[in-house]
Amino acid sequence: MKIGIIGAGNIGGNLTRRLTALGHEVSVANSRGPESLKALVEETGAKAVTAAEAAKDAQVVVVTVPLKNVPDLPPGLLDGAAEGVAVIDTGNYYPQERDGRIDAIEDGGLTESRWTEQHLGHRVVKVFNGTYAQDLLERPRPAGDPERLAVPVASDDEAAKRVVRALVDELGFDTVDAGGIDDSWRQQPATPVYGLRAGVEAVERALAEASPERPAAHRA
Repeated sequence: MKIGIIGAGNIGGNLTRRLTALGHEVSVANSRGPESLKALVEETGAKAVTAAEAAKDAQVVVVTVPLKNVPDLPPGLLDGAAEGVAVIDTGNYYPQERDGRIDAIEDGGLTESRWTEQHLGHRVVKVFNGTYAQDLLERPRPAGDPERLAVPVASDDEAAKRVVRALVDELGFDTVDAGGIDDSWRQQPATPVYGLRAGVEAVERALAEASPERPAAHRA
């Protein structure tokens, strides 16, 4: 598939490494411009582009930038993407450590991914937000392996969710359907599933045990 990745930090960089190794055509962008991605391009064979170009003709777009930077993404970012593009959101809200206060999340009751959707103007699939970046390189396992890790996947777009779940399977991880974006609070920071390294049953249990109350450490 043709995949655009916006953000080349730990998650974005390792997804670039894995997806190119699997034979996908990957374009990657960051906030510092294509020249800053020279080492990653040489390592992976991905194409370095601007953020505005990353989604062009892409069947999957991964948005993996700090939440506070989502409003700074180019307007019309997804206009040139392939029809039915699946947009992956790996983002998390860290008000005290990084992002500052976002009123719509704190006061308006929006989930983090719903807020991101509103800025992108497109439905998203929330996945890998609670995954350790190094696990993308070190923990893939074949289907049926008892040590295979599972990750929750939430979206209101069932077709896009199917595409993303198939891609996650290809990357070597099981998936658990975590419902729609209004349910995605169950996988936000400080929930039982966040950072959980476990299989399907434990992930399902963790999602069920989540509380909608955001702990004080994760509020502005």
